[in-house]
Amino acid sequence: MRVRWLRFAILLPLTATLLTATALAPDVKSLAAAVDEHYNHLRSLEAEFTEVYRGSGMERTESGTLWLKKPGKMRWEYRSPRDKLFVSNGRDAWFYVPEDRQARRTEAKKLEDIRSPLAFLLGKTKLEKELQGLSLAPDVQPLQPENFVLRGVPRALADRVSEILLEITPQHRIVRIVIEEVDGAATEYRFGEMKEDVAIADGRFQFKPPEGTETVEGMGP
Repeated sequence: MRVRWLRFAILLPLTATLLTATALAPDVKSLAAAVDEHYNHLRSLEAEFTEVYRGSGMERTESGTLWLKKPGKMRWEYRSPRDKLFVSNGRDAWFYVPEDRQARRTEAKKLEDIRSPLAFLLGKTKLEKELQGLSLAPDVQPLQPENFVLRGVPRALADRVSEILLEITPQHRIVRIVIEEVDGAATEYRFGEMKEDVAIADGRFQFKPPEGTETVEGMGP
């Protein structure tokens, strides 16, 4: 009898915890709709980012500042470990590395850069429409215990990307995006110090190659 009561005493709090977690778990459709609603009302966003690439037996970490502005404008200023710039005004996209003295340009509509899923942060897409099989990812450890993680396969990059993970805060902000490629490589973006609807001049999204810089037409890295 004592053994039975001991088992009951152990199982009761575990069961209560499981029921509580189940009750707190959001409906995927509702969560996706709330995220869409949040970003569809934003006009601009500024954030600090950390980008971690893992693949081919290596790991690379870079960081800097990101600016986004509707419609379709983005600027990534990498400061560590070296200066780089990725900028798009919605028509043209540029990738520039000062120490290489080379700038690559391509039409924004032809861009198939791995940063493309960051369109979620521009509020120009619907998660359920863009991500096939959108579901909760309870097996993925979030950065903060109160956050939720969604997973899905991007329709536009299905031949290149096997899965995307989105970490969502209770305020329906996206604080992490993990892009798993079909070759096993993964790129993770973490966002912090986010400022919404800040004033950003359109000139920040323009780029003119400095004198002496070689300009290459075509898709950037």
